[in-house]
Amino acid sequence: MWVLALRGRTLRQRAGIGAATGLVWFSSSLYWLSDFAVAGYLAVTVVETALLVAVACAVPGSTPGRPWHGWWAVPALLMLLDAAQTAFPFSGFPLPALVLSQLDGPFADAAPVGGSLLVTGLAAAAGAGLAATITATGRQRVVVLAATLAGSVAIPPVGAAVAAATTTATGRLDTAIVQGGGPRGLRAVFTDPQDTTDRHLAVARDITASPDLVLFPENVITSRGPVTGGPNDRAVAELARRLAAPVIAGVTETQGSGFRNAALLWDARGQQTGRYEKEHRVPFGEYIPGRALLEKITDLTALVPRDAIVGDGTAALDVAGRRLGVVISYEVLFADRVREAVRAGGELVLVPTNASSYVTDEVPSIEVAAARLRALESARSVVQAAPTGYSAVVDPDGTVRALSPLGDPALLREPVTLRTGLTPYTRLGDGPYIVLAAAAVAVAWLPAARRRGRIVGSPRPAER
Repeated sequence: MWVLALRGRTLRQRAGIGAATGLVWFSSSLYWLSDFAVAGYLAVTVVETALLVAVACAVPGSTPGRPWHGWWAVPALLMLLDAAQTAFPFSGFPLPALVLSQLDGPFADAAPVGGSLLVTGLAAAAGAGLAATITATGRQRVVVLAATLAGSVAIPPVGAAVAAATTTATGRLDTAIVQGGGPRGLRAVFTDPQDTTDRHLAVARDITASPDLVLFPENVITSRGPVTGGPNDRAVAELARRLAAPVIAGVTETQGSGFRNAALLWDARGQQTGRYEKEHRVPFGEYIPGRALLEKITDLTALVPRDAIVGDGTAALDVAGRRLGVVISYEVLFADRVREAVRAGGELVLVPTNASSYVTDEVPSIEVAAARLRALESARSVVQAAPTGYSAVVDPDGTVRALSPLGDPALLREPVTLRTGLTPYTRLGDGPYIVLAAAAVAVAWLPAARRRGRIVGSPRPAER
């Protein structure tokens, strides 16, 4: 429908269509941001809408006798929009990305080949191709329709076959995922962090036998200074010794005027043997961009009194002889973080997260969609633990095998598939697809550029 709306429009009309579409799309899909700050919600909506306006303006306009050519520019431009959202603003804000709507569609299986950009491009190409069949005539309509249907049918099986051919199953990991439950929609500054810790330790007492791994969510332990030697360190160490199993838990440690957000590993003897610190911080959630200025004009900065310190290190931990990838919360929305984990040898990907500040289920649902996409891209299982949900186990083919309820305590116990090997996307990343998308846009603009060149170079009547 969007492609047809843009057909044959002038630059100003395309800008208007992009603005109208963006305001509806982003004001509705990002409305949950208004629970934190209305000004921030409006600002992000405007920024994202401006990006979509740029996409609409970059679609080739009409030329005489060809009211709308270059229909393939729309899928390519939406691929570039996807890439832009992972980098801008604030080092990336991909929560409204189009690809997150496609996990139950036919094109998600292409993710092992080209990641989110290829999935976005194929979905948009299917729509643009169908629109082109409406505007085309005769043989051209048959060719475009056949190409659209062939791509829709052929691409997904290819992606699944590539994932199977490039990776190998290496076993299973008996995993216990702990969800403590509790109230939702509360900011951390208004809660007692020890209550969160106690709820999770209470659920963990129900773990029986000896699992291969126990995973706690992000932020379940809060400590003034290093957690080592404190009562919660001793409590987790005792749990690890009782179960004779390694335990990974999310820890927040204050340091000076900031804090560190880390996933800590206790081995089966109760000793701390590994640590990964979050590198991709949440803007306005874990740090305040331009804090010095904003503190002068609003008191909302008090909701985030300390800025997170950027972590440094490989997104993986060695757990009982296995290399496991680890990304924390917001990082699951960024393919480069999971690619780092898998390229470092991760046989699965662990995602300790925390979405308890959100009243509704939009953000927890987005995180599950992102976990499914990362699983498909890397052909790895993804295990997600959240204090109030959703906690989930996602198979390498993107299937959600286990999902907790929101708000309630839960204990998920699942055998999780381990795999080695690298899919084409894990090896290559987004670079080749950004280049291809940019080239497709350039080719789409060639007829207009040639026509403009002919007009500029034409002699005036007097010269003739």
